[in-house]
Amino acid sequence: MADEALLLTDDPAPHVRRLTLNRPAKRNALSNALRGEIFAALEAGDRDPEVRVMILRGAGTCFSSGYDLAGVGALPYQTSGGQGQWARHVVEGCFRVWDLAKPVIAQVHGWCLAGGSELAVACDLVYVAHDAQIGYPAVRTMSPPDNQYHAWLMGMRPAMEMMLTGDSMSGDEAVRLGFANRAFEVDALEAEVTAMATRIAKVDPELAQLNKRLVHRQMEAMGLRAGLRAGTDLHALGWHTGASRAYMAQMREGVKEALTTRDKAFGDYRTGDPAKA
Repeated sequence: MADEALLLTDDPAPHVRRLTLNRPAKRNALSNALRGEIFAALEAGDRDPEVRVMILRGAGTCFSSGYDLAGVGALPYQTSGGQGQWARHVVEGCFRVWDLAKPVIAQVHGWCLAGGSELAVACDLVYVAHDAQIGYPAVRTMSPPDNQYHAWLMGMRPAMEMMLTGDSMSGDEAVRLGFANRAFEVDALEAEVTAMATRIAKVDPELAQLNKRLVHRQMEAMGLRAGLRAGTDLHALGWHTGASRAYMAQMREGVKEALTTRDKAFGDYRTGDPAKA
């Protein structure tokens, strides 16, 4: 409903703040309004002396099905305009989460697609259900990803397979390939994530901030931050291909129909097993 909160906040354990994406009827599609609230809530938690760890999860059947393609409008915060604007602001949003002082945990179940996977990647730790489905199907018809994290986390061969097919990986595969830390039964996921957050909260927050930062600093020394920023130019080029222009014209006629057309030849996502939809 229009008057329901887009983001729910609670504290499931001492020093643990939990944020729940609350658009279950839309499979937690990331509208600009929701994304703006996520950033605001994370930054508020980062300033709160009582909070030491934050958890990000989705209500309903999944973590997030991706960006709300039917509701993209003004960006939730300022990014310079021109070619590549969207990808640049997605990447900068990821850096905003990485640069928080306090650890953020993604609790992933069900679909975790496109922008949903980018939101999970922005978190410091990722715990998934065994049957989660994580992928970037937009590479089939639209453009390269906004945030090209895949090779950094999973290595060249798995990243290449995902980019050339748009296929998804299960929670177990996500752990094996390095996208996620651990996988659990979906019914145990919440308790396991809360337990891990409680464990992390035992560490002095000033020291935890340095411990978090050191991991990011090492990745940055290897070129991760520069690499992700450079990738935004490739994303911008993707929108100028004939295939992308044709697909976006189809999207304007109807988002659901365009997504069904995209997936029909592959037999997955919207056209796959209804039990996973």
